[in-house]
Amino acid sequence: MPPREAVSSLDAPKAIGPYSPAVRAGEWLFISGQVPIDPASGHMVWGDIKAETRRVLDNIGALLAAAGLDFTAVVRTTVFLTSLSDFTAMNEVYGSYFREPFPARSTVQVARLPRDARVEIDAIAMFSSNP
Repeated sequence: MPPREAVSSLDAPKAIGPYSPAVRAGEWLFISGQVPIDPASGHMVWGDIKAETRRVLDNIGALLAAAGLDFTAVVRTTVFLTSLSDFTAMNEVYGSYFREPFPARSTVQVARLPRDARVEIDAIAMFSSNP
């Protein structure tokens, strides 16, 4: 079994429970679900779904950077929305962070998210075996 290593960043929120913000296991990076928490203040970012989605993806970007990666390394995401009526606006922002080939993705509507967030996204990224 490959060793596991916790990954965190001052530019991403601290975990709000007994979990790591991200974990590297061999060639994989598993990023825990991120909600729109501003890492500087520790407070939720409230506004429209676009602002909240940007904060979530910026948090994911900070964890990727802490592991030496960027969004091109992401192979899979899951998007949790409290209302699928926010899908189009969320998707517009989401699409600005990725380029082809886009990661595989599931998007689901849920009844509630931590801290009453409207969006949460988790991600799986892969370290390249190429130099």
